[in-house]
Amino acid sequence: MPATSAAPAKPVCPAAWRRDWQKLASEVRAPVYCPSWLPEPLRGKLGGLGSARYVQPDRSYLVALFWLDTTPTGGEEVHVNFRGYPGKGAVPTCEDTVTVKGKILHPKLPCFDDARGRRAFGSTKVTVYTANQGADAWHVLYAWHHRGSLYTLSEHVAPPFTYAQVIGNLDRMMRGLVLLQPEST
Repeated sequence: MPATSAAPAKPVCPAAWRRDWQKLASEVRAPVYCPSWLPEPLRGKLGGLGSARYVQPDRSYLVALFWLDTTPTGGEEVHVNFRGYPGKGAVPTCEDTVTVKGKILHPKLPCFDDARGRRAFGSTKVTVYTANQGADAWHVLYAWHHRGSLYTLSEHVAPPFTYAQVIGNLDRMMRGLVLLQPEST
């Protein structure tokens, strides 16, 4: 009998994480992407050690998942951010602080910059950014649009992962994202 190849399994938001991500979708009244896989040792349960969740009045959100190990010989960090900007499609503007000739200035600049090409994950096309501000500084960031809203996924380039490994992690996370719709209240 000829060998048959099974279709790849459809990604699933893990049961232990789903409630938290579903609650976020309902709070922001917009779809959110739940990860089905994260780089070790991260977990996708929100709240508690290793996670931070911020929702702004405009319903934009940041979910930060992180792990830090410091030792006398060096340290390691794994840090992944998920962002959503419901109803907004443009790259947001960040404020920086610089000193020029003794005067403190606060120039506005794109929060995500230095586009380094595009990648496709099924019908989702992401733009890769490598010069980012705020919580995404030192991260490689993937940005895409879904129904008029901007979404991003980023990972900090730091040991134990190289730049190439971070790209591999981002690709694997993108392939495993599960879109959760807000529940009606």
